[in-house]
Amino acid sequence: KNCNFVEKLRDLGLRPTKQRVKMCEVLFNREKTFHFTINDLVKMISEEMNEKISLATVYNTVHAFEKKGYLKEISINSDKSYFDTNIKSHHHFYDEKQNLLTDIDYDSVELKKIPSLPSGKKLKNIEVTIKVEKV
Repeated sequence: KNCNFVEKLRDLGLRPTKQRVKMCEVLFNREKTFHFTINDLVKMISEEMNEKISLATVYNTVHAFEKKGYLKEISINSDKSYFDTNIKSHHHFYDEKQNLLTDIDYDSVELKKIPSLPSGKKLKNIEVTIKVEKV
């Protein structure tokens, strides 16, 4: 499996360092969808490898994956973004207190009306994030 990651990284123009290959394992060797922030990932990789990984390395690698379509970015607000290993169109619940993002199947949200699009623009996709809190 690791040779796939080495090729994937080279394809992105990134040197397949031990840390980047580990990042690929953490992100792409899993059964379930994974939602994470850059800081979550820095912490996980540092713990798994028992060595520090630079924020810049994680940031640049994650953004290269996102640009190439291997990850999807979900912006929660101006200073908080999650990344998602599920790149298909779908929606989310977001719990601010728990910092938890949960998938919602695309077909379970039905929009009755959307505003007219700005001139010269076409609809690419609609993804809804529903903010929730404990009752």
